[in-house]
Amino acid sequence: MQCEICGAEIRGESFKVSIDGSELTVCGRCSQYGKSTGKRAPVSRKVAPVSRSPVTSGTRRPPRKAPEMVVDELIDDYGQAIREARERKKWSHDQLASKIKEKAMLLKKIEREEIIPEDDVLHKIEKALDIRLTEKTGDSDWSGDRLNRGTTLGDIVKIKRK
Repeated sequence: MQCEICGAEIRGESFKVSIDGSELTVCGRCSQYGKSTGKRAPVSRKVAPVSRSPVTSGTRRPPRKAPEMVVDELIDDYGQAIREARERKKWSHDQLASKIKEKAMLLKKIEREEIIPEDDVLHKIEKALDIRLTEKTGDSDWSGDRLNRGTTLGDIVKIKRK
C-alpha cells in the first residue's frame, strides 16, 4: 500500500486522516498533516503541546485599540494662501525667496500649485509668512458607526448603469 500524500510504500501501520474534508490513507510521517479519523491521533514531532493557564476572574485586560494615524496634510488651496499672505506683507517673490533661501521660480510654481512643496520648503514658507499650510488628519475623521447599522453592498460600491 502507498501513502496518498508522499507516495512512499507504507510499512507497518497505516493511518486514516482527514485533510480539507478528504479522507486519505497515509504513512506515519504524513499523518501529522491531517486530523485522525481512526483510533489514534497523529502527533506532530515538530510542535509540542502547550498547556494554557486558566483565566482567573478580574484579571482580563480590555482589548487594545489600534494606534491612530495622525498625519499632517497639505491644505487644498495652499497656493492661494501663500499668495495672499505674501501680498499682505507686501513682499515680491524675490523678497520671499531671499528670506527662505529658495529660488523665486520655485515659489511661483508653488503659488500656481504646479508643484507640491517638500516638507522643509513648506515649513520655511509657513514660518516666514506666519501661516499654517497643513492640517492634521487621522483615522478619527471616519467613524464606522454607519457600518454597524445594516450596511449593504450598495452603500460601498458605486454602480455603473449601462
